[in-house]
Amino acid sequence: MAQRILALAAEEVPERLQEALQSLGEGELGDMVTRQALKGRETAALLRGIFKGSPCSQPSGVLRRLQVYKHCVPLVESGDLHLGKVSEIIGLLMLEARQLPGDALAELATLFVDVIKGGSLSNGKSLELFSTILTALASSKESLAYGKGELNGEEFKKQLINTLCSSKWDPQSVIHLANMFRDIPLSGEELQFVVEKVLRMFSKLDLQEIPPLVYQLLLLSAKGSKKTVLEGIISFFNQLDKRQKEEQRVPQSVDLEVATMPLDQLRHVEGTVILHIVSVINLDQDLGEELIRHLKTEQQKDPGRALCPFSVALLLSVAVKHRLQEQIFDFLKTSIIRSCKDLQFLQASKFLQDLFPQQYDVTAVILEVVKNSAFGWDHVTQGLVDLGFSLMESYEPKKPFGGKAADTSYGLSKMPAQQACRLGASILLETFKVHEPIRSDILEQVLNRVLTKAASPVSHFIDLLSNIVVSAPLVLQTSSSKVTETFDNLSFLPIDTVQGLLRAVQPLLKVSMSVRDSLILVLQKAIFSRQLDARKAAVAGFLLLLRNFKVLGSLSSSQCSQAIGATQVQADVHACYNSAANEAFCLEILGSLRRCLSQQADVRLMLYEGFYDVLRRNSQLASSIMETLLSQIKQYYLPQPDLLPPLKLEGCIMAQGDQIFLQEPLAHLLCCIQHCLAWYKSTVHLCQGAEDDDEEEDVGFEQNFEDMLESVTRRMIKSELEDFELDKSADFSLSSGVGVKNNIYAIQVMGICEVLIEYNFNIGNFSKNKFEDVLGLFTCYNKLSDILKEKAGKNKSTLGNKTARSFLSMNFVSTLLTALFRDNAQSHEESLAVLRSSTEFLRYAVSVALQKVQQLEETGQTDGPDGQNPEKMFQNLCKITRVLLWRYTSIPTVVEESGKKKGKSISLLCLEGLLRIFNTVQQLYTARIPQFLQALDITDGDAEETDINVTEKAAFQIRQFQRSLVNQFSSDEDDFNSKETQSLITVLSTLSKLLDPASQQFLQFLTWTVKVCKENALEDITCCKGLLSLLFSVHVLYKSPVSLLRELAQDIHACLGDIDQDVEVESRSHFAIVNAKTAAPTVCLLVLGQVDKVLEEVDWLIKKLTSLGSDTSEDSSQASNQTQALEKGVILQLGTLLTVYHELVQTALPAGSCVDTLLRSLSKTYAILTSLIKHYIQACRSTSNTIPGRLEKLVKLSGSHLTPQCYSFITYVQNIHNESLSFVEEKKKKKKEDEAAAISTVMAKVLRETKPIPNLIFAIEQYEKFLIHLSKKSKVNLMQYMKLSTSRDFRINASMLDSVLQERNTEDAENEPDNDQSSTAEQTDENQGPKKKRQRKK
Repeated sequence: MAQRILALAAEEVPERLQEALQSLGEGELGDMVTRQALKGRETAALLRGIFKGSPCSQPSGVLRRLQVYKHCVPLVESGDLHLGKVSEIIGLLMLEARQLPGDALAELATLFVDVIKGGSLSNGKSLELFSTILTALASSKESLAYGKGELNGEEFKKQLINTLCSSKWDPQSVIHLANMFRDIPLSGEELQFVVEKVLRMFSKLDLQEIPPLVYQLLLLSAKGSKKTVLEGIISFFNQLDKRQKEEQRVPQSVDLEVATMPLDQLRHVEGTVILHIVSVINLDQDLGEELIRHLKTEQQKDPGRALCPFSVALLLSVAVKHRLQEQIFDFLKTSIIRSCKDLQFLQASKFLQDLFPQQYDVTAVILEVVKNSAFGWDHVTQGLVDLGFSLMESYEPKKPFGGKAADTSYGLSKMPAQQACRLGASILLETFKVHEPIRSDILEQVLNRVLTKAASPVSHFIDLLSNIVVSAPLVLQTSSSKVTETFDNLSFLPIDTVQGLLRAVQPLLKVSMSVRDSLILVLQKAIFSRQLDARKAAVAGFLLLLRNFKVLGSLSSSQCSQAIGATQVQADVHACYNSAANEAFCLEILGSLRRCLSQQADVRLMLYEGFYDVLRRNSQLASSIMETLLSQIKQYYLPQPDLLPPLKLEGCIMAQGDQIFLQEPLAHLLCCIQHCLAWYKSTVHLCQGAEDDDEEEDVGFEQNFEDMLESVTRRMIKSELEDFELDKSADFSLSSGVGVKNNIYAIQVMGICEVLIEYNFNIGNFSKNKFEDVLGLFTCYNKLSDILKEKAGKNKSTLGNKTARSFLSMNFVSTLLTALFRDNAQSHEESLAVLRSSTEFLRYAVSVALQKVQQLEETGQTDGPDGQNPEKMFQNLCKITRVLLWRYTSIPTVVEESGKKKGKSISLLCLEGLLRIFNTVQQLYTARIPQFLQALDITDGDAEETDINVTEKAAFQIRQFQRSLVNQFSSDEDDFNSKETQSLITVLSTLSKLLDPASQQFLQFLTWTVKVCKENALEDITCCKGLLSLLFSVHVLYKSPVSLLRELAQDIHACLGDIDQDVEVESRSHFAIVNAKTAAPTVCLLVLGQVDKVLEEVDWLIKKLTSLGSDTSEDSSQASNQTQALEKGVILQLGTLLTVYHELVQTALPAGSCVDTLLRSLSKTYAILTSLIKHYIQACRSTSNTIPGRLEKLVKLSGSHLTPQCYSFITYVQNIHNESLSFVEEKKKKKKEDEAAAISTVMAKVLRETKPIPNLIFAIEQYEKFLIHLSKKSKVNLMQYMKLSTSRDFRINASMLDSVLQERNTEDAENEPDNDQSSTAEQTDENQGPKKKRQRKK
């Protein structure tokens, strides 16, 4: 039959063909097509024949065509046919489909919908036909029957798509369906339907099938709905990531139905999806713009949903396209800074923490992206590197004008910008560890920045470089050429940068000979450079090499304090080159350094400070270093035993024209000798007990040094100041050459005395004679110190007020303090009594400790040996703190001060020291606070380190200081020490930061602070300030301080009286600390400052509210609950604040800062009230909600308790200023010339202080304007609570107007007696108007 039809079709005789086809039954026609298709012969020709014999003009033809279509669709989807054959059949059917009439198309389309619902699509090929049918249907103008009614083609198509999207899809056919919709013209609404349906199907698909589906969706998004597509993809992967995290946290998941997905599979799928999105964005720029737009709006509402690991990775991949890079990085940077600020904001307020229990931290998210990128996400790495550098450069440490950079890298930074900079460094370091291909690029960029940014601080880049080198020194060997290039520029860099850079690359020097050799060449050139900085750089470099290249036979580095660097470099250095070469190399360097001993003081100073470290690391160099030092000191030492003074000071200075410079820092040289000798005696002797070969030579210089130091000590004690040409009559001004010379001499002599004090104490072994020598040396030091202080006091312009830096080492200071105050050994008692008898010496010991701690706090290190070793510094700090704490708590200041002596008392110095130490420990040793508190607690020294409760230990220390403070308050007025009270309050506020705000101890401390403020009528302004600041800072972490502020405001009002003098304020004193002396300006400004902080919080909350209000996501019920909680919080806060202002604006505040601050603060309050009203206007627009009763109460309160009082206050302020101006006017009449300047300043002051008034009036009126809007929207008359105001830029004062007019009347009456009556009538008319107006406005 098939052959016959083919033959008839070829004959061009349609009638016979139609007859033949009519003779076939429905089933036969189908079987024939199937047989032909399965044989693979001429199927297309057969179908063409059938279509030729079934013209669309005849109903039977249409019917036959429909039969063919209905039969072919299942045939194609059966999977029995070859793919080529399938394409051929579908292609033909698509061509013929356009000729079908509308109802046939509708029937076919309905058939397809049923097939899809039934889930019988196998390869989805027939969907190409479905898209053609739907397209043809859309353009059909016929009316088609649908249900009981009729629809045109377009509407019918819409109904079909609606039905299709609301029915169940077989997961296997989703991709085919998504592909099909690309070929159908869809309206915006239909497209949204389709996209949402496909997105809902994501969760039902296997992970591997998602990337191709995403690709189809993205191509579909070219038609529109870009935002929905992107939002859906991002939120889907965000959910998957969260679920993955949950599963990792709870490995044995209870819900076993949810099959866990392997992590690497998820990451690879995410990577592929990101690549798809990036490739589509390359073709369609609008999609990229839409992505950024969507994330920006999302971030306003919920940053956790906008910036999840997936979306950040996506942004960074897109950022590689330069057109969007700037936009993306700006967005990411502002998001990071905002997140850091928000976290900081939340941590500072318990009120906000209760409203936002979950805190979002963007830094963790970005570091997670770095971790995820290890799964082959190479397209993200470039974006990560660029972001890291961008963050480090945008938020680098700032250099103050003309000063040294404030380097805070050693402390834990709290500022958002510093956190962002540190995040940048973390991103780069982690990326460096994870991705090998990009390592050399990161290293090169870091080195380039160290070189090119030499003028600005580069410590953050050097720290990063150091971490990079430590993480992989062997990898860096491949990039060694970049490091050697950097060395060529060493001599042009600042000395701090050089030292940091060399320390950072030092592990590399151990594994790479070529790098080391190129460094030595550069340094040897630099030693002969003209630039002083270059020579200093050379010395720094050589000292580093000497420290790190050990000569065989040196002591192990376990005796050094610092680890030598990279743990990866396990190979023994001597395996690379023999010890003889190493020794020759070190001696050659020492030879180069000896030349530096004839250079400027700065260069010599570096050497003297570095030699001790070299010795400690490389003990075999001891003899050559000691010899060098010996030959150096011999140039200045006078060996004759009776000659005074023992050292040639004139050799230490050099004159150049009129100027005099220090040439040889003699005290530093002696200090270096003293430390090296002490180390040599304690260490090398132990090791050389068995070896006698070169003992004699060594003993030679050791004996030499000991004799020399002994002789210098003896003669220094005998020397008078006159021997050094220094006495009270000497000139110490820095403006003359002689004065400069004397200053240099004085500092050198004082330094020498200090060095000898340390030396004699250490070798004295508690012998009485040695301690007498120590005291003798101190007397010499003290005389000079007193003279310098006295001269500095007279000549204010000099910098002499700064005490010279002490030469005592931190280790010695801790030993000395322990001996002086805590040594109870019977055998030591007699000798220590010598030192203890001198109060001056005790005070000196404590003040040096104070100076050392201050230096540690400011720079993170101290002078002297081990000054850069954090571990040793920490141990010394603990020792010093123990002593100072014992000394302060056991001997109160009151007892000590009974014998009046000049200078601060020792107890007060101890307290200052403790304050600095507590600060320093919190800054530098945050991680070690538990051990620090443990070290202070003498009672349980053996407790395990693991179970240290910081809050308990801190509370114990706090109690000691609380006792001291209470003693201060209860002491007589004469004994009250303001300075000590301030320090105690600061110590308490520092220690309170260690308490956990949720603990019982914290609550006790807060209660105690409130009690102290309530019971003590402090009149000392600074102490009052400190105590209230402490109260606020603690209270804020417990709950919102608004009720506290209200009580304080009532006290201020009661204390200062009312602006209306007739009103007597009811006296309700809550806080005794508010009294006539402290109420204004101190307490008033503090209260307003705290009110401002609360206002900032409220403002921040209203912004959050506005963004939540615009959130229309699925979990809107949860959002509305949160919104209600926030609204309640905001309104309660503002309500209480209004009562605070109610008190303050009625208070008779003195003109000046209080009035000014209050007016500005009121303007801010009205602005915030306005933004709250705007939020409710928006809420009324989007939903038909009525406004809550709470808001109505707030508006009522503002109308009754604030606005009228504000206007009275403005009048009061203007009256005060008018009085001061009239006072000035009177002065003007009395004295013309000499008072002109004073008058102009008063005028300027009045102008300045009245400036905020118009702003306040404007703010009030804006508030009322938006209240009217809200009243209209919500149908609630909110303006009934508002009285109209009388204050404007102009004001008609009726009584004053009357008096002026009456004066004029009498004058007129005298001049024109005829017109008397008429004019009076006119005048009365004139002055009636304003009166009425005034009355109406009241």
